Amino acid sequence: MKQVIFDGREVSPSKVVCIGRNYVEHIEELGNEIPEQMVVFNKPNSAITDTLRYIEPTCRFEGEICFLIEKGEIAGIGFGLDLTKASIQNRLKEKGLPWERAKGFDGSAVLSDFVPFRESMESLRMTLHVDGKLQQYAGYGLMMYKPSVMLEEIKSFMTLEDGDIIMSGTPKGVSTYEAGQTFVGRVYSDETLLIEQTWVVQG
Repeated sequence: MKQVIFDGREVSPSKVVCIGRNYVEHIEELGNEIPEQMVVFNKPNSAITDTLRYIEPTCRFEGEICFLIEKGEIAGIGFGLDLTKASIQNRLKEKGLPWERAKGFDGSAVLSDFVPFRESMESLRMTLHVDGKLQQYAGYGLMMYKPSVMLEEIKSFMTLEDGDIIMSGTPKGVSTYEAGQTFVGRVYSDETLLIEQTWVVQG
C-alpha cells in the first residue's frame, strides 16, 4: 500500500476521493457545463506518489487543497496535484465512459505531507507556482461545494476510512508541463503557511 505522511507518521489511504468541477472559472476554461450535482470520482491507492513525473505531452496538472480523513471527519490538510491524461479524458467524456484511464493511473495523485487542521475551513487558500510564476490560486470562497458539503455528500454513499484523502477540486490555470520544471504548492490558513511542497518534474 502507498502511504502519505500525516503529522509525522505514515498513513495508508484506501482511496483518494476527487471532486470535479468545483470552481466556476476552471469549468469555463475547459468548456464544460456547470454540474447539477457534485462530481465525484476515485483514484486508487496505487495512484498515490510523492514524485511528480512527466507522463506524456497531453498530461496536465491540477493543483488542489487536499483533506485527510480520520474518524469520518477532516483531520489534516495537504496539497495535491491531480494529473490528467487530457486527450484520453476527452475521448471518454465524448462517449459517456468512466474517467479511470485518464485519472486513476499509477502516479496520478501527487501528494504533499499532511498536517493536522481543526480550525475554520473558511480561512483556507492555496497557491501553485510553476518555475516561480503564480499558476493557480484558490480559496474557500471560490469553492462551489464547501468542505462540509463534500464530506456529507461523499458519506451519503461511500464509507471514508481513516487515512482516506479528498482532493477538493482545482481552480483555473491547469496546463500541461515538462520535465525539469519546478512546482511549489502551498496551503495557507489566512496568512499562516500550513504546508509547502516543492517538486521538480522527473523525466
